[in-house]
Amino acid sequence: MTEQWLDACATDDIDDEDLITMDLGGKHLAIYNTPEGFFATDGMCTHEDESLGDGLVMDGVIECPLHQGRFCVRTGKALSAPAITDLCAYETRVENGRVFVKV
Repeated sequence: MTEQWLDACATDDIDDEDLITMDLGGKHLAIYNTPEGFFATDGMCTHEDESLGDGLVMDGVIECPLHQGRFCVRTGKALSAPAITDLCAYETRVENGRVFVKV
């Protein structure tokens, strides 16, 4: 399957230091709005397959709402137990007030 840029949402659909989750291009994604820009990762925690949608975003880190595993929103890297497997991270770009994700 070829990677493609998909229109995910408007920039103002996501509050500052927050995220939304959605199904896009056959994947469940989390899209984050941070002071450094917009980022996207898999939307399910790798520890217990819990949606990150109700997680807390702070300082470029998403904390899973179930067991508080933490991941870097830029890279998907697992930062604290019980999460030890990284999330997949996806390239993003913003054009005309829209967030696009390469999947």
